[in-house]
Amino acid sequence: MAKIWDISQTLRPELPVWPGEPPFALARLASIGPGCPMNVSAMSASLHAGSHADSPFHYANDGAFSADCDLSPYIGPCKVIDVTHARGLVQPVDIDPHAVAGAERVLLRTFERFPIESWDSNFMAIAADTISLLADAGVRLIGIDTPSLDPQESKTLDAHHRVLAADMRILEGLVLDDVPPGTYELIALPLKIAGADASPVRAILRELKN
Repeated sequence: MAKIWDISQTLRPELPVWPGEPPFALARLASIGPGCPMNVSAMSASLHAGSHADSPFHYANDGAFSADCDLSPYIGPCKVIDVTHARGLVQPVDIDPHAVAGAERVLLRTFERFPIESWDSNFMAIAADTISLLADAGVRLIGIDTPSLDPQESKTLDAHHRVLAADMRILEGLVLDDVPPGTYELIALPLKIAGADASPVRAILRELKN
């Protein structure tokens, strides 16, 4: 059986979230007991909590909602690339062009160890020129282990808008600590949520058999 890497964060009340956004919450609506045969729960959270797929509507008012996004970019062969050596922004020089040659999906590991228990406001972001490099190489989806492609304080979202111009898709908040650089099958489907600017994903990588 092919090995599977779960690269998703666990949604939980203690999950670090973007400053100002509500924490994840799970409420028990019904519990198994006398007169009740089942457990039923409800959850509430920002759509950008944990591992998620931005929809184009997140950064463009005329962009597609999560429910309307083509699913093909979110499933298929992908390259995992270690860019922990980069500083501040992942620049084109930080990407080995041979590593992305022929890749339609690229996941970038920026953290030595993912900050599971705390929010890191100084996370590494991606330069817009790096997005252009990936788009020119034929990449359709860019994923990263940080909360955003752009710096936390960005008001222009240059990387997101370069993604928009290239009609690429985005995964953010992945956990890539235990995944060696290489080629895998990615499966990270967004939920079919009408009007949504993002969706949680259960992102996995599956070993490719030769």
